[in-house]
Amino acid sequence: MIKNILVNFIDVDFTLWLSWVLMPLLITFLLPIIILLLLYMTAAIFYIYKLHRGRLQEAYGRDWKSAARSVVAAIWDVHGYIYYGYEVVGMENIPIDEPVLFVYYHGAVPIDLYYLIAKMVLLRSKIIHTVADNFLFKVPGFAIICDVMKLIPGTVQTCSQILQEGNMLAIAPGGVYEAQFGDSYYKLMWKNRMGFAKVAVESKVKVIPFFTRNLREAFRTVSWGRRLWLRIYALTRFPFAPIYGGFPVKLVTYIGKPIDYQEGLNPDQVKLKVAEALEELINQHQSVPGSITRALLERVYNPTRHKKD
Repeated sequence: MIKNILVNFIDVDFTLWLSWVLMPLLITFLLPIIILLLLYMTAAIFYIYKLHRGRLQEAYGRDWKSAARSVVAAIWDVHGYIYYGYEVVGMENIPIDEPVLFVYYHGAVPIDLYYLIAKMVLLRSKIIHTVADNFLFKVPGFAIICDVMKLIPGTVQTCSQILQEGNMLAIAPGGVYEAQFGDSYYKLMWKNRMGFAKVAVESKVKVIPFFTRNLREAFRTVSWGRRLWLRIYALTRFPFAPIYGGFPVKLVTYIGKPIDYQEGLNPDQVKLKVAEALEELINQHQSVPGSITRALLERVYNPTRHKKD
């Protein structure tokens, strides 16, 4: 009886056809939820360690934040390896016992930064402090992530202090603006932002640029309604432009050569020098315009592997 009702009232063929047509669209906008769920799982792990830090400190023999970071780093590292075939080229360019200012291109979702931080925690037992946009500190459940993973709003003074204390710090000069309105041509969108250059001059540290191949093919922002999203962003400074993707493309992070501090260089000169170094990494390692299909095929045939060899 139920079968007859279904046949009479539901066009099975049409339903199957509609599912087939809409499936790519559903997958495209639902895949980013995987990263969001992973972030909330990260927050949950941190809360577990925070609540039970007494017992965990006895078990690990160190503070709970360090122990929690190691567990979370292992999870993210495995996810990056399995889902994106994630690799890092040029780890030897990162000094072991020196403060370093990392400057990087900001993708629609900075998953490459998450994976690089995980690598540093696991391989070097070091945490990269990161300058994050103010909106991130207002996202429910993210406060503990910001605390444990050393995310900061980042004034010139606080950034300089972190580096002068011997830590590593990462800044994306383009920030949320570059994340929301960049495209597959990978042009730097720094505008007149000079903060990172002032930090580099004040703290007198090395600057290391890094760039991740196919980052814009993993996640993208929608291109339609660009003027509307620009207006909303200008008014609210909040990233409202929808993000789609989560495609399992090949991701390779390239760590550039350190740019040594030079006495006498002003922030404008430092900004130009760092921008040129980052653009050189992009031009050398990224085919533009980026192609999702090509980036997916690189999981099978990876030209970067042959370049390394």
